[in-house]
Amino acid sequence: MASQALKQVLLLLTPPPLVVPEDYDGVEFRWKFLVFRPGLFQKEALFLSAVLLYIAWYFIGKSYNIKKATTWFEAHLPLYTAQFTRPVQPGGLTKDGSSDFFAYSTGRRAISSLHTTITLRPYHDFWQLAYQTLRGIVEITYRAEDEVELEFTFQDSADVPGCIWAIVAKDELKDIKDRRWDLSFARVTESQSLPPSLSVMSEFADITENLLKQHGPLSLAKTLADPALLPYFRSLSLTDQPRARPAAPLPLAERKRRLILLLTLPPATDAQATVPLVTAVFQLLDVVAGTGGWGVGRGAGGKGAAGLAQSLRPETRTKLRATREKLEKELLEESSRDQREEEEEKRAAAKKKAVDERLSRLSAAEQKKELEKEKRRMLRKTQGKIAKR
Repeated sequence: MASQALKQVLLLLTPPPLVVPEDYDGVEFRWKFLVFRPGLFQKEALFLSAVLLYIAWYFIGKSYNIKKATTWFEAHLPLYTAQFTRPVQPGGLTKDGSSDFFAYSTGRRAISSLHTTITLRPYHDFWQLAYQTLRGIVEITYRAEDEVELEFTFQDSADVPGCIWAIVAKDELKDIKDRRWDLSFARVTESQSLPPSLSVMSEFADITENLLKQHGPLSLAKTLADPALLPYFRSLSLTDQPRARPAAPLPLAERKRRLILLLTLPPATDAQATVPLVTAVFQLLDVVAGTGGWGVGRGAGGKGAAGLAQSLRPETRTKLRATREKLEKELLEESSRDQREEEEEKRAAAKKKAVDERLSRLSAAEQKKELEKEKRRMLRKTQGKIAKR
C-alpha cells in the first residue's frame, strides 16, 4: 500500500516526456550524437532572458546610484576640505548596500562632527522600485525621493542654546512631525523674508528674528530664495532634542545640540546647485555657536562674538529652560510609572508561578478544592469592587 502511494507521488513529480515532432523543420544544431533544436525551448529562452534582464537592471541601477551619490559628494568635497581638518574618513564615501552612502567629517571649531547620509531610491531593485512607484500613485502623502542629510553636532563646549527652530518646505509639513518628535515643540508660522513655499517652525519668534537677520555676508533668507536651489530644499533645523520621544530623561552626555539640513538630492548634472546653501549652513554654524566666523577656512572666526544663546532675550532663555525642565519631569514620571508597572507584572508572574508549583504537588481532589476556594475569593473581591462603586 505504501509503495503504491509512493509510486503515485513520483508519477506526479515526474515531468512529462519531451515530445519531439517528427515534422520539425526549425533551426537545428548537430554535433556527433548531440542534437539541439532551439525551437523546442521557447519558454526556457523567455525565462533566461528575464533573468538576464533582471541582472542587467541590477548592475545598471547600482552604477546609477553610485554615480549620483559620488558626483554630489565630489562637488561639495572642496567645501568640506576647507571647513574640516578631516573632511572624510579613509576610503572616501562609504557605501552600505547599493542605495545608502555615508561620510564622516570632523576637525572644526565648535563642531564635533558632521554625518553626511545619502539615501537613494532602490534603482537596482526592480520590484522594490515598482512598489514605491505604485504606492506613490495610491498614497498622495507618500514620497519616495533621493535625499541627502547633513547632521552637524555641536561640541559640548559651544555656547548653543537648547531650542527648537526650523525652516521647512510646506509640502514637507504634512508628515514631518510624525518623523521628528523634536519639532512638535515648535509652532508653525510664516515669514515675509522667506519664499512663500517655506514655513518657519519655532518655539519663540525671538529665535527666528536672530537667525534670519543679516550676519555679515550671511543672509539665510536670500540664499533660500534662489530659484535654482529652492526645488531641492526640504528642511533646516536646529534642535536639542532627539528625533523620537525618549522613554526616560536623557543623560547629559546624550543631550546634543544639532543642526540638520535635509535636501532632495539633485541629479548628477546639477550637483553644484546646493553648494551655496551648504556654504551658508557652515556660516550659520558660526552664528549659532558665536565663533564669529563666516565659514572661511578651517574654523575661521574672531573672538568675542556673541552666539545665539547670548543674543536671545532673557525671558526667552527662561521660557526655554522651563520647557525643558517640565519635559524632564514628565519623562521621569512616565519612566517611574512604567518601571512600577513592570515590577508589579513581575511580582504577579512570580506569585502565579509559586501557586502553580504548589498546586502541582497536590492531589486532583485537593487541586479542585483549592481552585474552588480561589474562585470564591475572586468572586468576593469582584463583588466588593462593585459595592464600592
